[in-house]
Amino acid sequence: MIKVLSRPRPFLGEHAAPFSAFLTDSFGRHHSYLRISLTERCNLRCQYCMPEEGVPLTPKADLLTTEEILTLARLFVKEGVDKIRLTGGEPLIRPDVVDIVAQLRQLEGLRTIGITTNGINLARLLPQLQKAGLSAINISLDTLVPAKFEFIVRRKGFHKVMEGIHKAIELGYSPVKVNCVVMRGLNEDELLDFVALTEGLPLDVRFIEYMPFDGNKWNFKKMVSYKEMLDTLRQQWPELEKLPEEESSTAKAFKIPGFRGQVSFITSMSEHFCGTCNRLRITADGNLKVCLFGNSEVSLRDHLRAGASEEELLRVIGAAVGRKKRQHAELFLMRQDSPPALPSTFRNSLRVQVLRHRVSFSSQMVTLWKGGGVPQAPLVAQRWLGSSLPQRHFSSHLDSDANPKCLSPTEPQAPAASSGPLPDSDQLTHVDTEGRMAMVDVGRKPDTERVAVASAVVLLGPVAFKLIQENQLKKGDALAVAQLAGIQAAKLTSQLIPLCHHVALSHVQVQLELDRTRHAAVIQASCRARGPTGVEMEALTSAAVAALALYDMCKAVSRDIVLAEIKLVSKTGGQRGDFHRT
Repeated sequence: MIKVLSRPRPFLGEHAAPFSAFLTDSFGRHHSYLRISLTERCNLRCQYCMPEEGVPLTPKADLLTTEEILTLARLFVKEGVDKIRLTGGEPLIRPDVVDIVAQLRQLEGLRTIGITTNGINLARLLPQLQKAGLSAINISLDTLVPAKFEFIVRRKGFHKVMEGIHKAIELGYSPVKVNCVVMRGLNEDELLDFVALTEGLPLDVRFIEYMPFDGNKWNFKKMVSYKEMLDTLRQQWPELEKLPEEESSTAKAFKIPGFRGQVSFITSMSEHFCGTCNRLRITADGNLKVCLFGNSEVSLRDHLRAGASEEELLRVIGAAVGRKKRQHAELFLMRQDSPPALPSTFRNSLRVQVLRHRVSFSSQMVTLWKGGGVPQAPLVAQRWLGSSLPQRHFSSHLDSDANPKCLSPTEPQAPAASSGPLPDSDQLTHVDTEGRMAMVDVGRKPDTERVAVASAVVLLGPVAFKLIQENQLKKGDALAVAQLAGIQAAKLTSQLIPLCHHVALSHVQVQLELDRTRHAAVIQASCRARGPTGVEMEALTSAAVAALALYDMCKAVSRDIVLAEIKLVSKTGGQRGDFHRT
């Protein structure tokens, strides 16, 4: 049973002074909400947020110190800010985050201290944060499927996020806000699953329109508009009710009668809320941003370190706020070029696909969450798409962080236990002496390092090839889907091939390259493990299923597609020695 405590009370009174002219822009907007980035660092690499290799980090000496953060916070609160949200990067990886919250708690006039987190460290830190004075939580979660989570964020940690959400509910935060960035072809098929969670849990699931940021390779085709999402929800729950909008709110809130939680939409792209914007941002290196999408910044850090007085700082802040534009113009110039909405027939086909598994999966989720557990992946296979890439080459590199036998590419290979390779057998090993199928007993075989590489070719034809090359398929990014399918297939080989042993893979890599001369996609799958049996079947299954997934993505364009040359390229390790195809 979940114990629900009363919501943390507003702990201090009204503004200490009348609202400051320094925080009022030329359009009369009062900026009472300050977001402070505590760090540029993050322990995830979400595809819509940053490139896989991360972003260049500011030298530590150029970042705001804890005292500088508190000095600026004190000044803004004195001038009328009553809400501060701590962000990142990932704010919970900053060692002194609990102390920062505790010191902010002492500022007279500050009503709300919130935090936006990816949830990885939340369950561990939340009891301390709540005691320090944290009053609001936003948790980022873009999928309810563990494997898809790993694909989106390029890291493990799904169950840690779930534990964090559960801990927030347990400690009485209500609502617990869950932020979900919706991307076409990636997670829009989970809208109904997310909403179903609000039936029995005090969640505010907030669907965010996919927005452009540096490094996220944004394009309009990936954006699912607020109205399209709302249409999907209304088809399932016609009784969905709109809630009154709070002043300066960025969210359009809705509730299903009888449900404990609610659902909201952040419509930054399709219906902006610039006219009531009351937000200012301070970056980790001390720059003041008056608009998330604007390029204009002014360094408060430099003025602080130059010994500027409070009055001088206020003049700098007031000048920046005074220059704030009516709306983020650059973004809406892009909006005018957006393609028309997908036809309703296509949207309906998506909805049918979602409804096949929604009821059972959502019931499973709510049951597990109420019991304090964490949800597992649904058994129904999903279609997962990834981000588009300008160069049509796709490579995966997933190393297990849970397997103690995981080897990095730089570690030396373990020597084989046998004194020399055995010759190929002239007998089938999966049949017994009477010709009946039999599983090979590998219990007495020594563990050795096993690596296998397999390949496949998909002859696409010129039309499908061009659409893949330009990433114009209606279904989404075919190479990303094939890549993920290959990874999943490698891990599920023993469930697909009856007499294969289960292998704890330490590494899977799937690469896809386009061959213009043959109008083909060339797939290469590599698998690694340490154990008594090889990984040839894992590599072959990976390549074959990646090829099948590519066919599935393109079959509406052409069925004259040929899957060819599925073969083992090489294997190393094991008693029978190495193999390299010439």
